[in-house]
Amino acid sequence: MNMDFIVKLPIPQDVKAQYPLTDELSKVVEKRNKEINDVFTGKSDKFVLVIGPCSADNDDSVLDYIGRLRTVQDKVEDKILIVPRIYTNKPRTTGDGYKGMLHQPDPNAKPDMLKGIVAIRHLHMQALKDTGFTCADEMLYPENHRYLNDILGYVAIGARSVEDQQHRLTASGLNIPVGMKNPTSGDLSVMMNSITAAQHSHTFIYRGWEAHSHGNPTAHAILRGYVNKHGQSLPNYHYEDLLHLHELYSKSDLVNPAVVIDTNHANSGKKPLEQPRIAKEILHSMRHNSDIHKMVKGLMIESYIEDGAQRIGECVYGKSITDPCLGWEKTEKLILEMADLL
Repeated sequence: MNMDFIVKLPIPQDVKAQYPLTDELSKVVEKRNKEINDVFTGKSDKFVLVIGPCSADNDDSVLDYIGRLRTVQDKVEDKILIVPRIYTNKPRTTGDGYKGMLHQPDPNAKPDMLKGIVAIRHLHMQALKDTGFTCADEMLYPENHRYLNDILGYVAIGARSVEDQQHRLTASGLNIPVGMKNPTSGDLSVMMNSITAAQHSHTFIYRGWEAHSHGNPTAHAILRGYVNKHGQSLPNYHYEDLLHLHELYSKSDLVNPAVVIDTNHANSGKKPLEQPRIAKEILHSMRHNSDIHKMVKGLMIESYIEDGAQRIGECVYGKSITDPCLGWEKTEKLILEMADLL
């Protein structure tokens, strides 16, 4: 094989034993995740905001940001349920570039996945301890999910992973909501097939075991826009797009039909300052149509302390080193405005 095997990584059980959740924190996770699940099963009419940096690049500014979200959550808790993004695995279109804290706990240093496994567990645990938030992460590697599965509140399957069999089958064994993004091509049938697979039970190989999943009834759609054959970004959050998705759900045998809409990526053309406008348009569509209102469970927003993005090494506190984000002042204003509109 044309590769080097650097170090044997510890299994998730050993990492959890070394960095365990207390009984008290486990109860917080259980209570919190029931709240999130209740939104996707229709037991709760709260609106979910999966919100935070494109990538979690360091503890200090990420925890600072999540602490700010905690303060806002207390102001809007009757209508909005905030699920902070702590995205520690980053897919790269070409495979090159910063792949997240799992790979590089220090973005300026070489990859070290042993340190990365510890770093991502520590960050998610610290956010839970500080704020009571269980957070969202992207499942870039299905086999790594168990390093965090006792802490997470929400999982996203990315546009480039949604057609992969292992992602779909692993999602079918999770007990928290899993959002399946439409692929970059925009073909919604791929996304719907992925949701179907995730909602059904399966027997498959997982981390060297013959595993049997029981199906995940809260697997759902994420609309993130798409790219046409000319490489142009096109949105799929408009009223007609949501009616089309509702029609696809109505023709399926899926339970708990739901969608979370990504206001950045191809929906905004990676122009993060467009996100408030997009969010308000979606809320308007919800007010206009009861089917859309029932189906749209929340938004996914890329937000950090500072507007925009920077290159690795520029060291602007709280500014994304991957995709550009909406800054804090605009984010806080948007959340409060949304609470008034819901």
